[in-house]
Amino acid sequence: MIGLFAATAAGRRVATELAAHLGPDAVVVDGPVRPALHRMWPRLGAAVVLLGAGATVRLVAPLLSDEQTDPGVVSVDEDGRFVVALAGAHAGGANTLAERVAEILGGTAVPTPGGDATGTSVLDELVELLDAEVDGDLVACGAAVVGGAPVRLVNPLRFPLPALPSNVASDVDSPEWTIMVDDRIPVEPDRAADWPGHPVRPAEGSLLRLVPRTLVVGVGSSTGVATGAVTSALSLVESEHGFDLGAVRAFATIDTKAAERGILEAVEDHGFWNTDTELPLLRYPAAVLSEVDVPNPDEAVRARTGTPSVAEAAALRGAAELAAGGAVELVVDKIRGDAVTVAVARVRPRGRLAVLGLGPGAADLRAPRVEAELRRSAVLLGLDGDVERVRHLLRPGTRVRTGGPGGNEARARQAAELAANGAAVAVVVSGDTSLDELSGPALDQVGADVELVGVPGATDVLAAAALLGAPLDHDHAVISLDDPRVPWEDTERRLRAAAEADLVVCLRHAGDGDGRSRRALEILRERRSPDTPVGVVRAGDLGDRRVWTGTVAEFDLSYVDDGATVFVGASRTALVAGRLVTRHRPRA
Repeated sequence: MIGLFAATAAGRRVATELAAHLGPDAVVVDGPVRPALHRMWPRLGAAVVLLGAGATVRLVAPLLSDEQTDPGVVSVDEDGRFVVALAGAHAGGANTLAERVAEILGGTAVPTPGGDATGTSVLDELVELLDAEVDGDLVACGAAVVGGAPVRLVNPLRFPLPALPSNVASDVDSPEWTIMVDDRIPVEPDRAADWPGHPVRPAEGSLLRLVPRTLVVGVGSSTGVATGAVTSALSLVESEHGFDLGAVRAFATIDTKAAERGILEAVEDHGFWNTDTELPLLRYPAAVLSEVDVPNPDEAVRARTGTPSVAEAAALRGAAELAAGGAVELVVDKIRGDAVTVAVARVRPRGRLAVLGLGPGAADLRAPRVEAELRRSAVLLGLDGDVERVRHLLRPGTRVRTGGPGGNEARARQAAELAANGAAVAVVVSGDTSLDELSGPALDQVGADVELVGVPGATDVLAAAALLGAPLDHDHAVISLDDPRVPWEDTERRLRAAAEADLVVCLRHAGDGDGRSRRALEILRERRSPDTPVGVVRAGDLGDRRVWTGTVAEFDLSYVDDGATVFVGASRTALVAGRLVTRHRPRA
């Protein structure tokens, strides 16, 4: 929700004009500004205050708590000449909103460059998002990003990154800083030919390395292996193969070696020196490891352990477990040490495709995770109206693609292609649907190189039920009367079964243009007493909360429009003070 607050008549006129252009999320809040801000603050995605910057700062300062979750705050003078982003520049979308408001009013936007604190920028969120180790001066690099300095981005493995400021790009010349996102140690330029494929340390400017935890180290050993032997073998992963041990996410071994003191102490030592978290030691039976395809099987190892590979198989099996359906690869074949072998597998980075349901339309019914997914996306696709509802929540630099021919299928195809190329993509859809809204050949072809996420919006059924007193019992049936994929004969069978089972029945899209609502009501009346409570929420009533409640005997289809939702109670449903409630029988 975008709340617009004004203290004078002139300010309210400007607020009303803005609300008409900012879309359905914009609400002009009545009453004195201070108490209205305090009352609305927990529900706001952004606040536009029609007062000077100084007065606005004094009003919102006591309410600010966390720059990542606070609403974006924009101050507008009553003449609309200057639009100042005061708080929530990036996370709260204040910069983007300030530019939009200035465009509407013909004024000048005054954005806040970067985060709300020195050295706090998108990089801090990037570290958390990637679960990355940091090698370099994060604060100084963050300050350079905030200050608009030229920053080169090196991301050879194509980790899906959120939108970044325009001064951060892969083609920047003469950078002051280079941000390198990789699990490998960069080599010096004069040794690049010896390490093909590895990132090269920049010849100019400073370097910040973000090292995502992508690696699983498989370990095999003889009985009684020394801790130093395991540690020495691990060191070869860096010195001879160029992989950063800070990128290790887990260790793995055969279950019969999981109690080896040398392995346990080496894992503990690694965690102490390389990360601030305790890394897991995954363990697998020989029968499980023997099914893993490895490049270097050994029959002598099979004779001793029951599997032709321990280190390589454990690394690949552990990586597959952590990848949750994503692709993995063996990046370091087994290294032989003193009574120990180690191998390294990588959980390959993959693009991200998040399909986000926006719910019935009101901002306070939008799932918080929708906003989190919008912040981590670099590309947004959707219909014009859906995009406008969330545009103020986007990071600056987010690429937006709307409309276009082909409808949902074309949009799904485009989104899947972008994600397959390593992008972080979000698709917004109206209503309570998410992945099923974009079902079709495009999504059916999404493979292991894309992480597919669905975030459903609050359903229109739940939103409507909340207006009626939450009549849905633990067991209830929701039946759509206009689904073209369901033959009417099947719908009738469902209606009879729900009525016989004494369930609360919710009828979606209950308009009676084709007689279906009339027939559904006849079926339910046959199996419900005349005093059974009924509630109706008509299409468009979610905002002004106009509803009808009564009984089956009183109900008439004239109360229903094409998009209405009708609730027919069960034997436990009661009509209390004009609302439908469930009365549970006491337990015996």
